Amino acid sequence: MIQHAQPPSEISRIEIARQRSDDTQTRRWQDEMADLVTDPQELLELLQLAPSQLPQLSAAAGLFQLRVPRPLLRRIERGNPRDPLLLQVLPSAAELQPTPGFSDDPLEEANANPVPGVVHKYRGRLLLIAAGQCAVNCRYCFRRAFPYNDNHLNRSQWQRALDYIREQQDLREVILSGGDPLVMSDRQLGWLAGELAQISQLDKLRVHTRLPIVAPSRVTQELLQWFAGSRLKPVLVLHCNHANEIDGEVRAALGRLKAAGVTLLNQSVLLKGVNDREDALSELSETLFDAGVLPYYLHQLDRVQGAAHFEVSDERARALVEALRQRLPGYLVPKLVREIPAEKSKTPV
Repeated sequence: MIQHAQPPSEISRIEIARQRSDDTQTRRWQDEMADLVTDPQELLELLQLAPSQLPQLSAAAGLFQLRVPRPLLRRIERGNPRDPLLLQVLPSAAELQPTPGFSDDPLEEANANPVPGVVHKYRGRLLLIAAGQCAVNCRYCFRRAFPYNDNHLNRSQWQRALDYIREQQDLREVILSGGDPLVMSDRQLGWLAGELAQISQLDKLRVHTRLPIVAPSRVTQELLQWFAGSRLKPVLVLHCNHANEIDGEVRAALGRLKAAGVTLLNQSVLLKGVNDREDALSELSETLFDAGVLPYYLHQLDRVQGAAHFEVSDERARALVEALRQRLPGYLVPKLVREIPAEKSKTPV
């Protein structure tokens, strides 16, 4: 069973009260993480949606918790049950239906878990599960069934993970993933980045995160200092699926990262009803590039139980990407890929 690293202390109102600082931006992102919308009834009321949805919403949220940052809610159209941002976070009755061919561990990551906290599938790079918590619970998440709360890394396990990385002489890059690694404090992340920078064979540090999109206040000066200040080349891979996710605050946050010398890439998931249209994907690529981010991957859905209603056929996916090729310059067309267990790289679709 894969072991999931989690911050030594979760973001909470108690922690905020204990760790107040003079940096108002730091306080803001911590407050936002402590004030997520987790109550299905509150979500419906805030978005002016029909209360008749509450029973099925609550049942689905019982299987996979509802978690939505309030900055993201401000970008969702009130009263529109088909809003593309809403569909990514709104629990639904479809999640309750078991689907043949879908599983709780669709990528079989438990088989690529040499030591707790490490997922090592590809040559030259590995994932370090730095956090077991996300700012937002996306309903299609392939790790939605993983037991994060039961799998925290203690101090000796952190050292064991770092020792494993030191022993892999062909490694060039460590990828911080989760959960979302940016739910950890900058102090914790700075320590981890410092430990990794001392491993001579590494030359890149990549962070996979959704936080600058859903809560852009997370891009603090402290984050820029430990990330861009390392000797390791910084790469940040965002997860953004629709152009409406990028507002002025997000653009400003991405601008700060870009100005600090961070390479910005984006990976999306092709989702039925959310972005499975040529216009939506084209606008996403153009909006990302305008914000300093290069489209990287367009993933076919990982077949996790509870997410079958988001699946788009391969035929439809290929047709969409071909339409993008005819409409956009090549550097704005993301690679259409699928991740297949035991394969040594992403598989083109």
